[in-house]
Amino acid sequence: MGQEKRSIGKKPSGAAARLSRRSFLKKAGAGALAAGAVFGAPAIRLTKGSPNDKLNIGVIGVANRGGANLQGVASENIVALCDVDDNYLARAAERFPKAAKYNDFRRMLDRNDLDAVVVSTPDHVHAIATVWALRAGCHVYCEKPLTHTVFECRHVQKVTAEEGKVTQMGTQIHAGQNYRRVVELIKTGAIGTVREVHLWVGKRHGALPHPTGKHTPPAHLHWDLWLGPVPETPYHPIYHPHRWRAFWRFGEGTLGDMGCHYLDLVHWALDLHHPVRIRAEGPPVDPIVAPAWCIATWEYPARGDQPPVTVTWYDGGKRPTFFQENPQIKWGDGVLFVGDKGMLLASYTSYRLLPEEKFRDFKPPEPFIPPSIGHHREWIEACKGRGKALCHFGYSGPLTEAVLLGVVAYRSGEELEWDSESFRITNCPTAEEYLHQPYRKGWRLDPKVVV
Repeated sequence: MGQEKRSIGKKPSGAAARLSRRSFLKKAGAGALAAGAVFGAPAIRLTKGSPNDKLNIGVIGVANRGGANLQGVASENIVALCDVDDNYLARAAERFPKAAKYNDFRRMLDRNDLDAVVVSTPDHVHAIATVWALRAGCHVYCEKPLTHTVFECRHVQKVTAEEGKVTQMGTQIHAGQNYRRVVELIKTGAIGTVREVHLWVGKRHGALPHPTGKHTPPAHLHWDLWLGPVPETPYHPIYHPHRWRAFWRFGEGTLGDMGCHYLDLVHWALDLHHPVRIRAEGPPVDPIVAPAWCIATWEYPARGDQPPVTVTWYDGGKRPTFFQENPQIKWGDGVLFVGDKGMLLASYTSYRLLPEEKFRDFKPPEPFIPPSIGHHREWIEACKGRGKALCHFGYSGPLTEAVLLGVVAYRSGEELEWDSESFRITNCPTAEEYLHQPYRKGWRLDPKVVV
């Protein structure tokens, strides 16, 4: 394995072929936009040894969320299972005894019989596993958020366009009926022109103590492989299996965990792509741990005849002032679209048009977004050349970028001016250090790129 030659805060040295980190970010980011518009019909490949029109699938990460994704594709030929935890791997192998077992996804991808790969690792491994799978000629389903860093996200989109494979990000609620009905209402102007949206969740990943002390990894956990590309970090039991999201090296706090699910509805309904301005607030920034709460705001430009729109996120118990002003309205996590003719309050499974007296006799439009055959099934059928996966990386890439830029704004403490075309923060170059983190020796994001 080659070494990814990035050095944060140091001047590049050596041969001119080496790129500085900022140069690499800009060139690869812009290149992704140049190549990334092509997410159309992929080259369909089914292996000769795949009977009954079934895909040969390898699964990276087989427990917890990975277990749910494994179930989602169990109708196909599960030929390879990969996990860094031998206990998880053994339990999955009981169900799929014919599948080969691996701890290192790179060794799994050496196989020549894989049609498709499912990636359900912690966030810090999403991008590298996805890129290596695409380069191996496989279609890819990857959990949300698509990547851990903004740069990784842009590079994944670039590689997807180059390889022409079918992709899907794991925002499973996108396949639900309620999201479809909400999108139809917004697109047909039920509440008029929307210039303001709020979204919130009560969940909290963050505000944990810094890991201390010396701990030995359990025998069943391959800690070096769990770390993957992340800089060397001593094992601590707080990380695996569940609380890694609270630490910047591995996750992005609550915003990274839940943002793609809720911002998905907003991007879909309002045809959003890249924000131009991002700001965020929360408790004082900790360099190690995500915050107890965060409020992030994205400003999106006009799209065709749709005006600019401001979108604000709240987590960790923070909520929009709407609920203080309307205490009679009880609602859990959700999204509030504010239009010039009314408001729409939505959750995963229901919605309300407000004020209710105004919409008492309202008749929604006839449904025009077809029902989903299932989030995983969409991807499977698209891999076989039948239909389209709606959360392909051409759609979910910009969605993930927006979420991760909210994290960058919080960590940098600055309001950011974002030029997506040049992949550059134009007003605060020092914030660019949060667009990516260095990979350690022996790991590189793309097997075809040595930097």
